[in-house]
Amino acid sequence: MNIAKIATILTLTAALGACNTMDRLASVGQAPVLTAIADPTTTAGYQPVRMPMPEPIADTYQANSLYRTSAKGFFKDERAHRVGDILTVVVTIDDTAQINNNTQRSRNSTNSAGMGGLFGAVFSNATDAAELNVDPQAAIDFTSGINDAGAGSVNRSEALETSVAAVVTQVLPNGNLVIEGRQEVRVNFEVRDLIVAGIVRPSDIQANNTIPSTKIAEARISYGGRGQITDVQQPRYGQQAMDAILPF
Repeated sequence: MNIAKIATILTLTAALGACNTMDRLASVGQAPVLTAIADPTTTAGYQPVRMPMPEPIADTYQANSLYRTSAKGFFKDERAHRVGDILTVVVTIDDTAQINNNTQRSRNSTNSAGMGGLFGAVFSNATDAAELNVDPQAAIDFTSGINDAGAGSVNRSEALETSVAAVVTQVLPNGNLVIEGRQEVRVNFEVRDLIVAGIVRPSDIQANNTIPSTKIAEARISYGGRGQITDVQQPRYGQQAMDAILPF
């Protein structure tokens, strides 16, 4: 990274830090502002989900029958199935992972080569070689060795159990539902955010209009916070910039 890039990063970091400082000074003594309720499809960066779909099957009816081939059930229920419907997602995460890796590698090599002449001079006896201070039997000698040792371990445990209401934002051609839900809870000066998004099958939605998070395909679950407690847990912008620039 050259000096110009480093200077540019430092300048942008200083400007960002100044803006953030002004925002923090303006909000001193005030609770974090909650996000306004908005249509998820109108937010910046939203993209409709595109997934492989089976061939469509046209509805057919039998004589004197109320049943159609594309029906998910004989009786109509109140479970979410259209854009704008609401269902409850029960988020349950209880993950534990333990990984230990040890690696050891060693290699030793020795290469030797003899040379009977140098720049046209031929060493026919040891006397000539001694005068030139050259050993024709060991003119080239290489010795190398490599020893590597590595160890790594992962010990992780995560647990989360909560529920959030989600809105159906899209119905795919095969009937699967694209859902997205967001919940914000403010306690004193700390806001907790819970975001759930993904694709669900209507048949996985239970009779009480709930679905477990394990049934969500392409699930995106985010649980975090913002406020005074979260702010003091984060390194300053200058420190983050130095961590990105310094190679050591």
